Amino acid sequence: MNWYEKLNEYFPVEEMKSKEHMERLLKERSDVYYKDEGEHHVMMYAEFDAFIFIDYVYVSPKARGQGMGQKLLDQLKESGKPIILEVEPVDYDDTDTAKRLRFYQREGFEHAQSIGYTRRSLATNELNTLEILYWSPNEASEDMIYEQMRTLYEEIHTYKDEELYGESYQPVEEVLTIDQEEKEDLFDALKEPKGV
Repeated sequence: MNWYEKLNEYFPVEEMKSKEHMERLLKERSDVYYKDEGEHHVMMYAEFDAFIFIDYVYVSPKARGQGMGQKLLDQLKESGKPIILEVEPVDYDDTDTAKRLRFYQREGFEHAQSIGYTRRSLATNELNTLEILYWSPNEASEDMIYEQMRTLYEEIHTYKDEELYGESYQPVEEVLTIDQEEKEDLFDALKEPKGV
């Protein structure tokens, strides 16, 4: 199984970029977009001057629980830059969502509670809401994380979208919002739901 098949099998279709999209980023944006691949993992990420964005992390079932995810994150943390990633909200029918969140919580990530992020999938045409997590060595503000998300949406997620998919993703103003009224902390959802 190649790196793309591994990612495609693990991530929901509405969150996946096409293989051509990722290959074009690796080739044409090799100054910022990278693939870290080993026998038991695939990590796709973008490193900008001010931050790192983790696009996808896959650790094979054989290697889970052996510290590989932590090792990959530690490599990125060595840069001293904030690290941003997108996660699905907790789904009690999918135990993987809670496991992923617990892992990022242990690794010191925080939930950007003031940032809203909903985009239409070009693959399914459905709206997909994700949450933003970030790790910062210097207590980055959520305003700063919001600006960095705008950059990455425009430079990575929508890169040559019309050419690659035959249509454009929504403009960043429709996808990302910042609200001074913070939502509930995503990590609070890891506590058992009431009545269980």
